[in-house]
Amino acid sequence: MKLRGSLQAGFVAMALGALVVALAAIGVMLHQQQRTRADVLALSQRSMHALAAERVVARGEAISVQLADALVNPLYYFDLDAMGSAVRNVLQQPDVVYVLIFDPSGNVIHDGSNDIDAYGRRMDDAFAAQAIAARGRHMQHDGRLLDVAMPIRMGEQRIGGVRIGYSLDSAIADESAMAASMGAHLDRIARRDLWTIGAVLLVLVAMGTAIALTLQRRLVRPVRELADAAQQIEAGNYAVVVPADGRQDEIGELVRAFDRMRDSIARHDRDIRRIAYTDPLTGLANRLALREALDMRLLEMQGASGRLALLFADVDDFKRVNDTLGHDVGDEVLIRFTARIAAAVNAQGIADALLARFGGDEFVVLLQLPEGSAQDLRRMAQTLAARLVEDVSQPIDVQGRDVFLGISIGITLFPDDAATAGMLLKNGDIAMYHAKLAGKNRFSVYSLAMDQALERRVHLEHELRGAWERGELNLVYQPVIRMDDGGLAGVEALLRWEHPELGAIAPSVFIDIAEQSGLIDVIGPLVLEAACREARHWQQTYPAARSLFVSVNVSPRQLRSGQFAAEVEAALAASGLDARHLHLELTETAVIGDEARIGELLGALRTLGVKVWLDDFGTGFSGLSHLRRVPVDGVKIDRSFVADVLRDPDDLALTTAIISMAHSIGITVVAEGVEKDGQYEVLRDRGCDLGQGFRFGHPVPARTFDGQLGAAGSPRTHGT
Repeated sequence: MKLRGSLQAGFVAMALGALVVALAAIGVMLHQQQRTRADVLALSQRSMHALAAERVVARGEAISVQLADALVNPLYYFDLDAMGSAVRNVLQQPDVVYVLIFDPSGNVIHDGSNDIDAYGRRMDDAFAAQAIAARGRHMQHDGRLLDVAMPIRMGEQRIGGVRIGYSLDSAIADESAMAASMGAHLDRIARRDLWTIGAVLLVLVAMGTAIALTLQRRLVRPVRELADAAQQIEAGNYAVVVPADGRQDEIGELVRAFDRMRDSIARHDRDIRRIAYTDPLTGLANRLALREALDMRLLEMQGASGRLALLFADVDDFKRVNDTLGHDVGDEVLIRFTARIAAAVNAQGIADALLARFGGDEFVVLLQLPEGSAQDLRRMAQTLAARLVEDVSQPIDVQGRDVFLGISIGITLFPDDAATAGMLLKNGDIAMYHAKLAGKNRFSVYSLAMDQALERRVHLEHELRGAWERGELNLVYQPVIRMDDGGLAGVEALLRWEHPELGAIAPSVFIDIAEQSGLIDVIGPLVLEAACREARHWQQTYPAARSLFVSVNVSPRQLRSGQFAAEVEAALAASGLDARHLHLELTETAVIGDEARIGELLGALRTLGVKVWLDDFGTGFSGLSHLRRVPVDGVKIDRSFVADVLRDPDDLALTTAIISMAHSIGITVVAEGVEKDGQYEVLRDRGCDLGQGFRFGHPVPARTFDGQLGAAGSPRTHGT
């Protein structure tokens, strides 16, 4: 192979003058060349191995932390759909072999498959024991596979963990390929050098010493410079430069190839850091970047008088947008939503304000005032929160459709409320949750009382688990009578909780806890089957109750469950109750935003013979309009209208209109909260079909109602 340019001419010229000394120098030069080649190749391999391993480990660390944070709420609420979505997103990434979510005992909860094939199976692979026992991020590898384990915590409680397995095959293959390429380059150089040395040996022996010096300057030094540069790149210094001096030979090509490789590695490093610290959808700082920034700011303010406000914001009912309009539209809405938040934050005029996307629909804003500032940070945070609530509540036009959203914001201050980043985030989350409980689309400032209220709520949620099995949850039944003759038409099943220590818990409290925690998915089917069994028992025992129906309230979460229709059919089959004697009561909020799917579900239930009633009718924003879109058999006039029907002409007119309108389209009308004779008479005279309230009977346990049926035969509770 022929050397290029000045390298060949220099070798020939020096060979003519150094022929005598070439024999003595050639042996030394060959030995030195082999040592240099071995050093360069070994050092390059070590450097490339370290870079490849660092890249995989860094990606594993970043993704495991993000995934563990993203799985806190889904694992805590046992939301398998959300867990599956998060796991499948990670499984789509390069080199990921498996993702396992497990409980504290090491049993698999989700593996990313649709059927969760490994569900409940205890992990028993070589990495499992250490992954289960890990209290922090834990990495293991066997040369071919990297296992990254990360515990999932809710506060200080470890509720499970997640494992991500990365195949090291691609990294090993890249390393081998790069080593082979480097070796090939060095081999070509060696062959060319041997050719040159052979020519010099035959023609320029006398120039041996000069040739050795030239080789040292023209070959060995650049290679050693490459080796030194590789060490600096290994240490993270990507700005190192190896000058090629305009050389057009193989060394120049090697140096330029090395520079390109350095640029590629630096670019990949920047990409990894960007992925690790930036939210890909909105471009905002992500959870990891926020946490590091918050830790840094708190560290800088230790011992100083600076103050910091944290606003923890959550979009109200954003899941409804994804469910009804699709995730693509949801992403577009979220981007527009983010722009509004950013505009409001920028308008606040605080230079160090930081906006981050904390989770799917959660955002955090940091407002910081320097030491000695006279501004009122609390008032500034409240002003910003009020502006966010106002700006976000404005409709967003997406694809020609107005989307209405709200935002719930929790505000907490440093050092007033907490001194650590973890406590600030926790307090902000608590205050935000309090704002949601207060009605959503508002802000709330953290106080110790909120902490105590949350602790009570968490305690009640814990106690609610298993309350049915312990016999603390029981059904009571309130009669529903026919308004024309006062005869018993049916009963409404109502759930009550009698706690052994706390006493009676208000239904509005524990039902909300059940819905928020997902326990309603367990309690709901039990209530439905128990009510059907009791109604069937009364029908079989008492002749006067053969046509008695039972109505059961259904929560929005139950309706959105894909198993609800099957649960209804199972309850009817288990109890033997005819479908036409089961009435399901749902509120307007259970229908809003998903009328098409809910209407299809209710239509299928009505085909079976189940009756559907719309509860609290007249209190919603568009109650009448839903009667056209959702198939219902009856409406229950809200008790607020019945209570004032004797003294408020408007309520009387509205009640009369509802009865007339419902009858015109063949819908049954039930009046709730009938307590006085006058209310009963007015409603009866206006053609109301059914009535319910203390005027006819209080809710009583099944055994008491059983006794009433046995004593009265067919109770007439209207008192006339």
